[in-house]
Amino acid sequence: MAIKTKALLVLLVATCMQYFANGEQQVPCFFIFGDSLSDNGNNNNLQTQAKSNYNPYGIDFPNGPTGRFSNGRVTVDFLAELLGFKEPVPPYANTSGSDILKGVNYASGAAGILLESGKRLGDNIHLEKQLRNHRVIYSRIVRKLGGSRKAKEYLNKCLYYVNIGSNDYINNFFLPDLYTSSRIFTLEQYTNRLIRRLSENIK
Repeated sequence: MAIKTKALLVLLVATCMQYFANGEQQVPCFFIFGDSLSDNGNNNNLQTQAKSNYNPYGIDFPNGPTGRFSNGRVTVDFLAELLGFKEPVPPYANTSGSDILKGVNYASGAAGILLESGKRLGDNIHLEKQLRNHRVIYSRIVRKLGGSRKAKEYLNKCLYYVNIGSNDYINNFFLPDLYTSSRIFTLEQYTNRLIRRLSENIK
């Protein structure tokens, strides 16, 4: 079964690479919401243990450590490349001078759907705050494009990536000494709570 899964994954990646081989950008912009699996520098200046802007993180990244929780690129970097973007999508914390019309990465290590998730490690930018940050960028895009109608038309063509929720378990529910979640909710109740909150945030 594992061999079949790996073979399918390799085939999928090969198909994507062939489809995007012409190098044309497939969408005008790419917006990213998530946690450490996607964070590319938003936690660097936060008061938190959840940061990775030092060695050995980034030892295989062209510019060295950037705040990615990886030795090199993260999944969204590969996706951006496959989508035809020439540069990685910049972190929200470093959008000064960046072309925000191409997208922004709002992800934050240790962040969760719930505000309290991951806070034992220090500060993080939870999903609701990431959405508030997106509203700031949206306002800037409205000004750049000359009105909300043009901005909405443009943003409706963009790709939005959301990958968050693991910290709501590993840095919340499964730490009963630090969080009350598992004493208040069953696992199924807690999961349904996360699904409802995530659904509301996506809407």
